[in-house]
Amino acid sequence: MAMSAPDYSGFKTLIVTLDGSVLVVLQNRSKQRNSWADGVPQELQKVFDLADRDDRVRVVIVTAEHTAPAYCAGADLGPRGWSTIWTPEEEKEGRHAHRDAGGKTSLAIYRCRKITIAAVNGHAAGVGMTAMQLPFDFRFVWAKAKLTFPFVRRGIVPEATSSYLLPRLLGHSRANSLLLTGATFTPESPLIQSLYHQILPTREEVFPAALAFARELAATTSQVSVAVTKSLIQNPGSSAEENHIYDSRAMRELASTADGEEGIRSFLEKREPKFTGTLSKELGEWYPWWREINTKHRNGKL
Repeated sequence: MAMSAPDYSGFKTLIVTLDGSVLVVLQNRSKQRNSWADGVPQELQKVFDLADRDDRVRVVIVTAEHTAPAYCAGADLGPRGWSTIWTPEEEKEGRHAHRDAGGKTSLAIYRCRKITIAAVNGHAAGVGMTAMQLPFDFRFVWAKAKLTFPFVRRGIVPEATSSYLLPRLLGHSRANSLLLTGATFTPESPLIQSLYHQILPTREEVFPAALAFARELAATTSQVSVAVTKSLIQNPGSSAEENHIYDSRAMRELASTADGEEGIRSFLEKREPKFTGTLSKELGEWYPWWREINTKHRNGKL
């Protein structure tokens, strides 16, 4: 069942606007270098949860004012240092109960079934590199941005699922060069260049390029197809044979949908497709579909 249209006006650390079918999320802490303080990760998590379930949204872009000192300068720790990241509940239950806010945010972005884009129009460090970039589907960046994963130079570890995502995005060798050195790079470094869909010469060009790309994808791709394709990418089987089972099931399900039929019809008629399928209407209880297939496969029923 489709949810009622959400209200995106109640955020304090973000300015959220719906531009057609593109949800634009502007960080609203420019004076603080868009650093993370209390409330920022929780609001980001809420935005991506709403966007995932909002059938009007096809693409989500996160960006900053191009005049801000940074796209995201990392965590705003204050004088108490790392102690600010523990909640009273975690202190009471023990260290094993801690779940870092960056990781919760990364998972909210990673699990969002819509296309996600980070428009990195400034410098980025720490969580500005991890949760604010790695879980996105696409990243646009300013060529002169200073980028760093400084964790080993701060006596801590890379957070926000970055030790999982970065090696899968760039390979283990490049991930080692970035995570184990804590050095500062620019986007055109061969160690990190392939992380970005497009590298722009000026800060002012980053968001417009990302928005044009978002609008093009929103107009020409199927919301349902995007969601299922993302799940195939993110939840691979343990072998080519197992993946064959996954994509066979996905192909069988989507081929009979209105979008599947429209894709073929528009191709034969040599015109742009007009996809009308939505996640609430087409997927319903079938999502997350791969868990059902995985269970049956392991039980010998496939």
